[in-house]
Amino acid sequence: MQKNKIIRQALPLVPAMLLAGCAGLSQSPAHLEPAFWKGEPPDALVSRNGRKIDSAAAWMEIRRPELLHLFSTTVYGKPLPVPEGIEFRVLERDDNALGGKAIRIQGDILCKGIDQPNPFRLLLYLPKNAGGPVPVFLGLNFQGNHSTTFDPAVLIPEWNPKPRPRGNRADRYDLDLLLDAGYGLATIHTADIEPDRPDSWKTGVRRAYLADGVQKKDDPGTISTWAWGLSRGLDALLTIPEVDPDRVIVWGHSRLGKTSLWAAATDPRFAAAVSNDSGCGGASLTRHIVRDGKSETLRKIIEVFPHWFALNLSDYIDREEALPVDQHELLALVAPRPVYVASAESDVWADPEGEFLAAREASKVYRLFGRAGIPEEAPMPKLHEPVGEGIGYHIRAGEHSVHSFDWAAFVDFMNANLPPKK
Repeated sequence: MQKNKIIRQALPLVPAMLLAGCAGLSQSPAHLEPAFWKGEPPDALVSRNGRKIDSAAAWMEIRRPELLHLFSTTVYGKPLPVPEGIEFRVLERDDNALGGKAIRIQGDILCKGIDQPNPFRLLLYLPKNAGGPVPVFLGLNFQGNHSTTFDPAVLIPEWNPKPRPRGNRADRYDLDLLLDAGYGLATIHTADIEPDRPDSWKTGVRRAYLADGVQKKDDPGTISTWAWGLSRGLDALLTIPEVDPDRVIVWGHSRLGKTSLWAAATDPRFAAAVSNDSGCGGASLTRHIVRDGKSETLRKIIEVFPHWFALNLSDYIDREEALPVDQHELLALVAPRPVYVASAESDVWADPEGEFLAAREASKVYRLFGRAGIPEEAPMPKLHEPVGEGIGYHIRAGEHSVHSFDWAAFVDFMNANLPPKK
């Protein structure tokens, strides 16, 4: 990767059908904080033994398995085994939800053959009268399914004695936009799968898989466990006739954006992936560090959230240059399936420039599959100016959150890059 050479050239724009409604937003240049590099990121198209990867077949047969192994053992931990099967137990269905606009389905996911502390409760909204199976965005939520909507019919889990207020995070989910665009939205609470705590490997679903109750250095962290839970959510969605099985998109914000990318990397059944403000350990290059301590680094993230990753990752604290991988290669693991990366200008902690550079560098892999990606050496796009084909990116004004602009960009990108199969 050429770190300092930036040449301005035309960028392919994401078709902007829904974004036409956001025409009043500024398209001024994004403000970027000064940054430095901790070593050269590895070339995604050169294998560990120095072989140049110059075809889609070589990527799938040689480099992708190699990178998947490195991320599994070094960064996130080895994925949990696939269970013997799942049972999706429907608890409630309303074909006239949200004032007759949607179908709402709520149900519990039960994994066969494991000691599951809680069922994974799935909340799904589908557009009514769609005329056929619809694409669905599937993601986890931080504070309970009921926090994603003000819908009074959404169930609050019995195991939670102090649930967050209903609709507490509804501002992050533009459900009307999605339903009007013909998309469904599905979500599961992270804590159903595993709590976000350092000791969660002892109490969450991982405990069923860790031999003798001992955590090894390449055992899965919480992110890998959540990603496994997203795959179980996909298992459930695939039992619902109204869901298009070829267009389930895994998405996430912040730590759950990290999770969505790893879920897509480890489960090829996901048709596409979206990362929103996922930062360090997600879409941002680990070796790209904003000056004056303004961005998250390996040291900072592992000191606060050691349980998110494999224990092996701590060996690279302050030694980012020694890592055998970087996050552009995580994005590339999704190829040739579409992947979209979104940043926020004020979210310096997540390093928007590092996220853009990762998407641009991963584009080299997408070009092996005939997807244009983001042009090599292209500059950071202006605010509210989505770019890329096959792999897309935008940066918007504002803070670490999810806005209607983001959802409109996700839908426009998927409409262009993930059409229904004929």
